[in-house]
Amino acid sequence: MAIPRSRSARSTVFDDSSTPCVAVSEKLEGTASWDALEWTKIEPVSRASAQSLEQFLLESERVVVEGYGVVLVNTDEAGTLFVTNFRLLFLSEGSRNLIALGTIPLATIDKFSKVTMKVPPTPRQYEKLRPRRLLQIIGKDMRIVVFGFRPQTKQRRAVYEALVKCTRPTRLWDLYAFSCGPSKYTNTDPRLRVLNEYFRLLGMKANQASMTMIEEVSYTLSNDQWRISCVNSNYALCPTYPFALLVPKSMRDEELLQASTFRARCRLPVISWCHPETGAVLARSSQPLVGLMMNMRSNTDEKLVAALCTQLSGAKDQRRKLYIADARPRKNALANGAMGGGSESSSNYFQSEIVFFGIDNIHAMRESLARLRDYVDTHGATSSDGLSSFLRHGGWTWGGGNLSSMSASVSTLGDTGWLIHVQSVLAGSAWIAARVALESASVLVHCSDGWDRTTQLVSLASLLLDPFYRTIQGFQALVEKDWLSFGHPFSDRVGMPNLFGSGELTRQTSVGNLTSSPVRNPSPSPAPSSHGQHSSPILLQWVDCVSQLLRMYPFAFEFSSAFLVDFVDSFLSCRFGNFLCNSEKERQQAGISESCGCLWAYLDDLRASEGSFHVHYNAFYDPLKHEGPLLPPAAALAPTLWPQFHLRWACPLEAQAGELEIHCRNMSKKISELHKAKAVAEMKFKETTASIESLSAELCSEKLASRSAMDLAKKANKESTAIKRAIQSLGCKVYTTGDSDCIVGIESNPTEIPPKLFFSISEKESEGNAQSGEKPDVSESVADMTGDISSNPIFRICESLCPLRTGDGGCRWPNAGCAQFGSQFIGLRANFDAFDRLYIYDSYFQSQ
Repeated sequence: MAIPRSRSARSTVFDDSSTPCVAVSEKLEGTASWDALEWTKIEPVSRASAQSLEQFLLESERVVVEGYGVVLVNTDEAGTLFVTNFRLLFLSEGSRNLIALGTIPLATIDKFSKVTMKVPPTPRQYEKLRPRRLLQIIGKDMRIVVFGFRPQTKQRRAVYEALVKCTRPTRLWDLYAFSCGPSKYTNTDPRLRVLNEYFRLLGMKANQASMTMIEEVSYTLSNDQWRISCVNSNYALCPTYPFALLVPKSMRDEELLQASTFRARCRLPVISWCHPETGAVLARSSQPLVGLMMNMRSNTDEKLVAALCTQLSGAKDQRRKLYIADARPRKNALANGAMGGGSESSSNYFQSEIVFFGIDNIHAMRESLARLRDYVDTHGATSSDGLSSFLRHGGWTWGGGNLSSMSASVSTLGDTGWLIHVQSVLAGSAWIAARVALESASVLVHCSDGWDRTTQLVSLASLLLDPFYRTIQGFQALVEKDWLSFGHPFSDRVGMPNLFGSGELTRQTSVGNLTSSPVRNPSPSPAPSSHGQHSSPILLQWVDCVSQLLRMYPFAFEFSSAFLVDFVDSFLSCRFGNFLCNSEKERQQAGISESCGCLWAYLDDLRASEGSFHVHYNAFYDPLKHEGPLLPPAAALAPTLWPQFHLRWACPLEAQAGELEIHCRNMSKKISELHKAKAVAEMKFKETTASIESLSAELCSEKLASRSAMDLAKKANKESTAIKRAIQSLGCKVYTTGDSDCIVGIESNPTEIPPKLFFSISEKESEGNAQSGEKPDVSESVADMTGDISSNPIFRICESLCPLRTGDGGCRWPNAGCAQFGSQFIGLRANFDAFDRLYIYDSYFQSQ
């Protein structure tokens, strides 16, 4: 069925009661309204959807309830709604793909309510319209989603009851993180990572933490000024502090125990970060218990705080200044004195100055985020009622009811207070970082309990001071140390059960109405459920501050805004065990690291697919550009909405503020591919060059071999010529047969041979060769004349005339030429004068 896409006829007012009522609506026109949806033609697609859903389900994720023919009001899309033990999934009927807007983890749902709305018939309608059955989902990630259900199907009731049961489990073990287990995202003991960070701060990077070190309590290392204490190894000193504490070396463990009694929840002053060169430190604690009259004191507490002010390097007998930064407004600090708390007096603490930052408490932050979420939903391009801000109330809402007053939406954004709170945290952190970097002063930060505003300020100031925390690995170490180890109550702030169960947590079961922004027709919001009394977006606000710094210093951070968004989404989903429970002690008791997956391993796995070109990496990162601290001036601390997070649901196109970064990353990827191709080409070129050099060497060898063969041939030619002349000088005739064999012979009647026969024959032959232009063949061989020697007349002449013959018929010249050629030259008169004139050595060794 084709779903109408127009949003020009949406109602924007819903009733607050649980019974159906008539709402004041705009004029519905044409077939583009809600009522034009032909519900009866939306066929149930349970089997097809179930088969299509299998590819989207995670490990151990199972479907609890299904709803068919559901409409996502925000985008007018029909599909199937599934409630699993981990998420709310919306599968599009047309594309068979998950719609991201309608897919939300159950732990990310802040509130949900049923809304039944009727619309009065128009004059042309003769029947009353059926009431619209809606389900509104409000998320902690800035989304407000509304689903419409088919009438008389009871599907909305089934989905609502499943949400009541699954979104707020009463036991920690009922969370999906325990159902899927560690899987492939195995986790190591987080205490090891904290110890390794302590070693880094103490300048002992060569030391590596191990479980043996923790079990044997052998991690108490120290440098000249600070040491790691094991006084809280069994969490007896402070159950919300880490097992290992970084404290001044001059303070004994007994003094630490005594000093802890003077601080709220025993959260005594301890070191969070120390400067590797100047010795200045960032310390944190909770408020002192000075009482209503602000006159209570503790000598050990004052001694511990004074020990943070070590001697200035290069200045004899001059100690550094101490700033005590109270994150609360001054009046709130005084009000806490009525309950035994309060703030320090500078007269009681050596060389100190008290500063109040005026940051509001968790309740103000929760309400501020709710107003911001409603503002974005009201003025966004895709609203929960299906209308753009340009179309709501004929377009007048965008201008605040008056086209001449276009600043109404801007003032509404200011009324949310969110950006003011973000600026307060940014300004306080920048002030702290400046005191440490510029004055080499130590700063002690606290609020009431020391785990919300204190954590924000200390961790953000550390991020400004230490470039290591601006890398992905350093960001992980910072969160592990300042947020997880120092006991930020994540379960309370997110609204999840802790180790001891949900306690007084209850779930919202009343039927409410769609929340309205101040610009829309306001109606009372549903009363907050009791589970939200302690919930607050403290970590989200801190990550928002980090995104503002990333915007101001795009070259200083290794990670990108996409990394921060994925980090927040993973934290809010409670899919992993890192942020469960309220303290390190509770997570150790529950065995979280062994039972649940690790968020850091999951993010590492995402990045492994594309390496350094993954969206988590900042394409502009240049570690050499900002090697020192970041100290933003006050004029640069004006924050803006974080588009990648705040606007991604209501303004999806406008939220793509990182498009330039994406293009830069793609360009970098192409350049890298070209570099790789260049490297491959260079490698092939080197291989080809090596082959050419090898062939050249072989060619040279062949040339040398050829030259040597030619020399040998010349030598053989000279030798052959010399032998030939020698034979001819003996009176023999040398001639060549048709098969290129050289024959040496004599005349048949040797007695008739003239004395100078050889010479004349040789001359004639030489003249004939000269006339014919023939040269003696270098391959000539001398062939023996075969035959019966006894019947040869020459043999007989040799016997009778040869002076070398012995009486018994032997020959005293066995190597004579007559014996070698099978002929007898006895009786021949050789031309020895010609032989003497032949200088065989010159002919043999030199050219003629």
